[in-house]
Amino acid sequence: MSCFRIHSLSRRLLVCAFSACIGTAFDHESESDTVRDCQIGAYRLSDGEIIDIAQSEGGTFRWRKFDGTTGILHKKEDDSWSSTLGWTDRPDGYTAFFNRCASGEIEFDGKKAYRIPFDVTETVFDGRGGIKLSGRLVLPKGNERVPIVVLVHGAEHESARDSYALQRLLPAENVGVFVYDKRGTGASKGKYTQDFDTLADDAVAAMREAKRIAGERCARIGYQGGSQGGWVAPLAATRAPVDFVIVSFGLAVSIIDEDQEEVALKMRLKGHGQEEISKALEVASAAEAVFESNFTKDFERLDAVRTKYRNEPWYKDVHGNYTHFILPYTPVEAREKFKDSLPGTPFRYDPMPTLRAVKAPQLWILGEDDLEAPSAETSRRIRTLIAEGKQISLALFPHAEHGMTEYEVASNGERVSTRYAPSYFTMMRDFARNGQLSGIYGSSVVVKAKVNPPPAVENLK
Repeated sequence: MSCFRIHSLSRRLLVCAFSACIGTAFDHESESDTVRDCQIGAYRLSDGEIIDIAQSEGGTFRWRKFDGTTGILHKKEDDSWSSTLGWTDRPDGYTAFFNRCASGEIEFDGKKAYRIPFDVTETVFDGRGGIKLSGRLVLPKGNERVPIVVLVHGAEHESARDSYALQRLLPAENVGVFVYDKRGTGASKGKYTQDFDTLADDAVAAMREAKRIAGERCARIGYQGGSQGGWVAPLAATRAPVDFVIVSFGLAVSIIDEDQEEVALKMRLKGHGQEEISKALEVASAAEAVFESNFTKDFERLDAVRTKYRNEPWYKDVHGNYTHFILPYTPVEAREKFKDSLPGTPFRYDPMPTLRAVKAPQLWILGEDDLEAPSAETSRRIRTLIAEGKQISLALFPHAEHGMTEYEVASNGERVSTRYAPSYFTMMRDFARNGQLSGIYGSSVVVKAKVNPPPAVENLK
């Protein structure tokens, strides 16, 4: 799942678990708002570890520990559930039993685990233009003041309230979460859009609703946006004051730039030289012009470059974030298949002025090996902002890709994710608590400005 999404295309079966793409932009859990299994929840194991159980595809469940390990649980004939590693089909040795889940108890890896209770408030609030949006505030049990993270959707069409595991993982670590279905998804009204301006206003409305419901329990509040949410969350932070912004596997470049970067990166990984890459970028530019016109013009230019290069041996490797979708189709077919599939997409949006305007501390978490949202140029730009004195921390995780997952390469050359990067969840928890990082977070390389974060905002309007 990429930061940018074409409405009519199926979702990539991988890791959009954390907004974004969390995404994510999270995993492919069930999008049903009516089916609730007693297995679903955050649990504390007898050794103190936290494990989240979420519904996944085909009657399976995905487990996630706060350390980033994860797998899929498959039901066996003896009522046990056996796990496969990450997103692979390889057994990892873990077994679970859910016989007593109705009473809040499960067994995982031979240890008893008990469901962690939360204070949960369901709500409906007004987004931009009065559109009714469905949200949920999840707080740790009790009266303690806690930080609250507002989860900002990636480009997916699925219900965030159904699929985002952070709504349980963070409250289990004493950090509140407000999760909501973006307009046109889940139980929220309105039409799906990729217009960042509209989505930013909706995020502000979500933040204010979370603040209203939490009342005195809200110690500080901010956003976490994954993938496409990495464009939206900082924009929202310029429209109403917040205490922090966390961007996971997002971009500091435009949507057009994202496609160009992905074309070049994947061509390079296929072993092509600069001459072939330049030609591939010529093809991408023509395809991007068609997308930008909403399939109303520039097909002649695209046809010309396709005719010019389609018999070249490198042509089959032209991919990009969205260029590859259109290459097999005639103009008539493309108009029929894709027109109106990109509602409101701001292809030329430059996020840099917004990032400079954000006053709250920002945390940017990037995967060095991200193919969906290539991180090299974004990392360079964020470092530039840090050098300018902006209150930004940059964490770059080696061997991590979109969704902040580590991976192995299968025999067919495809990547298969095995787990979330160690300390990824911990890093977000800590930044939500105080707007800064301290210590070592897995294998990440952290760069941050030498400035003190501002005091928490106590009186958001």
